[in-house]
Amino acid sequence: MTIKDMKISFYTFGCRLNQSETAVVRQTFKLDGEHTIVEFGKPADVVVVNTCTVTENGDTDTRRLVNRINRTNPKARIALVGCQAQIQKDRLAELPNVGWVIGNARKMEFLSILKEEQAPKTPRVITPTIPRDSFEVPATGIDTTHTRANIKIQDGCDFFCSYCEIPYARGRARSRTFADILLEATALTAAGHKELIVTGINVGTYQNSKKTILDVIDALEQIDGLERIRISSIEPTTISSKLIKKMAEATKLCRHLHIPLQSGSDPILKKMKRKYTVEEFGDFIRKAHDTVPQICIGTDVIVGFPGETEDLFDETAERLREWPINYFHVFSYSQRSMAKSRNLPEPISQKAIAARSAALRELGARKRRVFYESFIGTKQKVLFEQCKKGYWTGLTDHYIRVKVKSDQKLNNVFLKVKMEKLDDQSIIGRLDQPDE
Repeated sequence: MTIKDMKISFYTFGCRLNQSETAVVRQTFKLDGEHTIVEFGKPADVVVVNTCTVTENGDTDTRRLVNRINRTNPKARIALVGCQAQIQKDRLAELPNVGWVIGNARKMEFLSILKEEQAPKTPRVITPTIPRDSFEVPATGIDTTHTRANIKIQDGCDFFCSYCEIPYARGRARSRTFADILLEATALTAAGHKELIVTGINVGTYQNSKKTILDVIDALEQIDGLERIRISSIEPTTISSKLIKKMAEATKLCRHLHIPLQSGSDPILKKMKRKYTVEEFGDFIRKAHDTVPQICIGTDVIVGFPGETEDLFDETAERLREWPINYFHVFSYSQRSMAKSRNLPEPISQKAIAARSAALRELGARKRRVFYESFIGTKQKVLFEQCKKGYWTGLTDHYIRVKVKSDQKLNNVFLKVKMEKLDDQSIIGRLDQPDE
């Protein structure tokens, strides 16, 4: 079989950065034009899986997916690329029908690697050291499966939080060249994307030719046709007062910050090697809330870190209850083989972790509802994305999921919506009428 006869499919685990990179790799194949890209799950000759290793669940998910592919598409060769491939290469190479294990340094080059050897008899393992140089992206990651597009501006991390192995999987912090960001952003907008999500591992540390993330936002705002810019997860110590001030102004920048807390207890933050205290985090959250009208603030919390007593957990819960944070992503602590926390004493039982996680998820759901309720009766601009069960759904700039009934095709359309009532994780509204 030649590459012209090959059918290729893609699957992505994990974060927005992975989604962005998969879109780019898919686009390199599309531009090459010597094969057929098929939907995942359809018969394919090569299945490319962009892996995640943030938690133990990510590792398990990869193995399950490989087993699923082998069960439903036994003739396919599998390429496992990305974070898990970078640090678990030997384990992944042992999985059945895996033809390639490619780390983050070269995963964007998979097209040329495939052309070199289309059917390796033994897995090709390619995991060189990740360079610290600034970088460019080989193609525009036009995402035909999502209305909003992710744009990668940064990669890697120098923070080395004790629970995290991302610096080993992604390398040290490095930034994309400023001009290359603008080239892709312009192309994504020309392709029809009206909202771009600025993403990376530690986006607030962006630095290229004396440009910062604020310069990136300023430049993106000048692109005709681009109506919204959203920042993905960003570390609290990397957010400048100028960025908060810009968000408070009538600009294209969404009034939405997702800022990882991880713990609301100083002793646990110290063990985690986070770079702030509880008081500093709280002060920043309150400042952002007081400065930016109707801002939506989300966070990440790790439950069950070694040494997290019931009292220390209660400190976290109390801070989350008091602070103006509107939703939480709750993660169970997962011991990673390369993370420094693996050697810490006082592990927490799975039973305790499950109970604490459930309590925080319930609190987070209540706080989200309270935030949503504050918008009932108002009119909000919504970017609609898809139709499900008779409802078109989309997002406001403050990350509120909205549903409306309509016979119109609303995909990728901005419309004003009258917010009427809560519905689980969204608000049901109706399209605004000009004479109202």
